[in-house]
Amino acid sequence: MPEILLHYIWEHCLWAGLPQQTTDGRMVEILSVGEHNCDAGPDYSHARIRIDGREWVGNIEIHVSASDWFRHRHHLDKAYDNIILHVVRTADKPVYNSRGETIPQCELQYPGDKDYLSGLLQSARQMDSAEGRIGCAEQLLHEPGLLTDGWRRTLLRKRLECKRASVSRLLQITKGSWEHALYISLARNFGFHTNSVPFEELAISTPLSYLQKHRNSLFQLTALLLGQAGLIDRDDQHMVREYAFLQNKFSLTPLDASVWKHARMRPQNSPELRIRQFAQLIFRSEALLSKILDTSDLKELVALFEWSRNEAVAPLGRASIDILLINTVIPYKYAHALYRNNAAEAERALMLMEQIAPENNAVIRLWRVLGQQITSAADTQALLHLYQNYCQHHECINCEVGYKIFESKQLKLF
Repeated sequence: MPEILLHYIWEHCLWAGLPQQTTDGRMVEILSVGEHNCDAGPDYSHARIRIDGREWVGNIEIHVSASDWFRHRHHLDKAYDNIILHVVRTADKPVYNSRGETIPQCELQYPGDKDYLSGLLQSARQMDSAEGRIGCAEQLLHEPGLLTDGWRRTLLRKRLECKRASVSRLLQITKGSWEHALYISLARNFGFHTNSVPFEELAISTPLSYLQKHRNSLFQLTALLLGQAGLIDRDDQHMVREYAFLQNKFSLTPLDASVWKHARMRPQNSPELRIRQFAQLIFRSEALLSKILDTSDLKELVALFEWSRNEAVAPLGRASIDILLINTVIPYKYAHALYRNNAAEAERALMLMEQIAPENNAVIRLWRVLGQQITSAADTQALLHLYQNYCQHHECINCEVGYKIFESKQLKLF
């Protein structure tokens, strides 16, 4: 059996209805399969499972045979220390992490009919094609207008509502501090997806109040953040000593360097550079929250994240700034406006999306192949929400496009 098939069965919940248990007989409930990771590291992140009634949140690794764990040398890699379940077809041996801790294993139970599995394998191999990912691809190719501007507008609002929920989560963590919540959200998005989780952990483990005590020194900010990230250059003894002083002052525990991903990454996206850029932003951006909330002018918002090439750290590119505006700044303006019951301000925040250039990623390229007109971030955010919350979960009947297709087929029957 190819490993891709086990991934497909796991991701599409084709095990549903069949009892799952660990190799030592404990019952396993799969609450969320997690997010598929296309970079180095575990196969799925942010998964949620329950083993004998106890809930776990973390990473999932999938192999055909348990012995593949050792063949891939995961037992020596700290990046695999937070695996909460090893999902396999055959558990031919127990597995453990770099700390020597045994990892729970589950021989995944799924329908075993050969013809059924053959069909699944064909589907799994088509996952990277437009038609394999978007159920109504053929209809949209012939009639792109099925996806209306009105439905896109609704999807954009739904997208911002989801981001608003993330803001609310951070406000709970920060006990209602909008400034501290913004700091954590900005940090997460400085990870630019690949390192978003460790960047958020870095921000949570390094409270904003600690950074504000040293915000007049770029060197101290950089030492504190790089040291907390576990990425400080040991050859830079001046910085090593500075972090040791700050670590002792604030009683800090740094992250393990293994949580950061470097594989297949361009130098401008390395976590070390992104952390230095984040330190630069904090150094030069006093009262950033109020500046963000007080303007609806796109040029002024962009300027908050710009600095000269003569500075000590390379500046952010416009594409990176746009991502920060899309994923942090605009959602915060939108959430804060609704918190104050200011519908007009919320609408202005939403309209900012229409002024930002469209994103360019694999999902958006799929929509372009299907003939969709994409002119701004408002379009890309709407289409990302459609793909991630409807297409991927086969929620066609709850989608305006899917319902129209279903309705037209029903009419032809009568």
